[in-house]
Order: sequence, then C-alpha cells, then structure tokens
Amino acid sequence: MTIPRPHHMFPFNNLNVTPAALALALLLLALVAPARADPGHDDQAPDLGDCQKLQVRPGNKVFFHAFGVGVQIYRWNGESWDFVAPAAVLFANSSEDSAVGMHFAGPTWQSVGGSKVVGTVIEHCTPDPDAIPWLLLGAASTEGPGLFRRVTYIQRLNTVGGKAPNHPGAFPGDVARVPYTADYFFYHRAHH
Repeated sequence: MTIPRPHHMFPFNNLNVTPAALALALLLLALVAPARADPGHDDQAPDLGDCQKLQVRPGNKVFFHAFGVGVQIYRWNGESWDFVAPAAVLFANSSEDSAVGMHFAGPTWQSVGGSKVVGTVIEHCTPDPDAIPWLLLGAASTEGPGLFRRVTYIQRLNTVGGKAPNHPGAFPGDVARVPYTADYFFYHRAHH
C-alpha cells in the first residue's frame, strides 16, 4: 500500500536543480561528508547511552547520517490510535538546508537519486517516554544504485515527539499527524 505524500512535505521535489547536479552532489556527499565509524572502536559512532541493545553487529560501519524531520501518522480505530506510517524529509544536517531523501511507509528510506532501503525492526529502546522509541532496523531489501544500495542496518536515534495523541480521535478513521525529529544512522559492511 502506498501512502500519499503531500508534495509540499518534500522540498527536494521543488529544487531548481538538474538530476545530474543532484547525483553529483549526492556522490560528493557520500565520498566526503559522511562520518565513518566502527561502533565501539571510533569516537564518531553514535552514542547509544542506555540503549546499548541497539548496537549493530561487528563488521558494519556508519557510512551516512541523516536528520529526519516529519510526522508520524496515526489513525483512530474507535478505541485507540493505530500507527499508519512515517512521512519525513531526510536532511544532510540539522540546519535542514540540504534535503537528501525521504522516509515513508515500509519503513522505507529513499534518496533523491532514487535508491532505497526497506527496513525491519530488530530492537527498540525508549530512553524518552515523551518520544517515539529509538530503533535498530535491519535492511530487508535495497533497490537502485546510489546512497542506500549497500545498507545493512539503520538506527533511529535521538527522537523528539512523534508519539500517538493521548486523547481520542473525533471519529473512527480520524487521522493525526504528529511532528517528530530523529537522527538516522545508515550502516554498510566494513571493508578490510
């Protein structure tokens, strides 16, 4: 099932940049900007705090870090809120000035170049009861050449907001879009 995504939520759809320029920018970003980390062996690895169970398996390295800004979508079933999907823009930094992709149902992450990864939840941890949980996800599938082609794991960390409303919906089928932010760390197999 495809969740419709409002055009205005994904600013990279309106960029006045050629596809070739975007591809070049993503290639440069992939080669220059990403933090390289070997969890447990590098001070650039994400800080998991009390959520050490979200550690990836040895032999995988962070190759890209994105900042997600969007909403978690919920639907009222008459008794409780059911999670539907995320809808977020992925940025190369927290300044939100360089969109690199989007995050939507699946859960799926897709780069502006078209590559995508679909994840499956392996583990979760809730360090902040007022925010959606932190997650460790494994790559269930990847598609297309580019940024997300070789993803093995994804971590969703440092979440703010996004929890289901704490009040009932107005009617069955009522939809709530709850703002959230998160850091996404993408891993691939380390090359020795």
